[in-house]
Amino acid sequence: MKHFKSLAELHRANGFPPPENPLLSLLQCNTTCSIGETEFTGDFYMIGFKKLKSGVFLYGRTKYDHDSGSMSFVKPRQVIQLKNLQFEEDGFLIYIHEDFLNGHVLHNDIKKYGYFEYEANEALHLSPKEEQIIWELYRKIETEYNNNQDEYSRDIILAHIDSILKYSQRFYKRQFINRTDMSGKVISKFNDALNLYFGNGLLAQKGLPTVKMMADQLNLSTRYLSDMLKQETGKTAIELIHIFLVSEAKNLLKGSDNNIAETAYALGFDNLPYFSRLFKKEVGVSPNQYKKGVVN
Repeated sequence: MKHFKSLAELHRANGFPPPENPLLSLLQCNTTCSIGETEFTGDFYMIGFKKLKSGVFLYGRTKYDHDSGSMSFVKPRQVIQLKNLQFEEDGFLIYIHEDFLNGHVLHNDIKKYGYFEYEANEALHLSPKEEQIIWELYRKIETEYNNNQDEYSRDIILAHIDSILKYSQRFYKRQFINRTDMSGKVISKFNDALNLYFGNGLLAQKGLPTVKMMADQLNLSTRYLSDMLKQETGKTAIELIHIFLVSEAKNLLKGSDNNIAETAYALGFDNLPYFSRLFKKEVGVSPNQYKKGVVN
């Protein structure tokens, strides 16, 4: 798999002219836009907007996705592949080398946006008004990029990129809400998967369930699952797993003769102090106190 350390390498490999800025690349896409026919990685972030032609099925998308603009986000050293894609006339790709962010607040802030870890089929689908906002910001970046860049250019460009990221966060929250009715409550599916894991005796066999295990069961990326659950319940996937385990622990402590260690091991905990800390954090009293009927 090819790894590009610089944007100049990426441009050369695809037959493009050198980028106007060695650490920033803007590429306008049309129906002939094709970058990275084979898988590759790079030392840069990618923000992409593409409008798929109706009838083209990619990443398992259902038909309600095809008439909307689709945004995707890739972080450095993630695998990228843009192959056999058919676009409408307009689309763009922004490549931002991680060094372009050095010394700027966005160097840390960009890591807060979980959608850089979503899978391709969890892309952001924009309404027409949302598309317009994103395009306006892109045009501002493009204007600054193609003019004679000076000491102000980087800060101006990064301010517009920051706005794209903030708007994308807002639009994802809208998407989570709108798509809940289409896909069913994620929390219900998540709890069903946990109950199945427990009911089949997998806690004792495979140990504690992880966010990745649950995400794989629901065919979601771990970050997308946690963000959707946070939107629905106010709690992340790992927090909900902990609540489930403590609930089962309370049931076992009250409904069986098992001691604390036996209860912990039955639930997949191989570290008794960790079990006790988690239980006390969620319940307010230790497992031993709870078994004895002490209520906080």
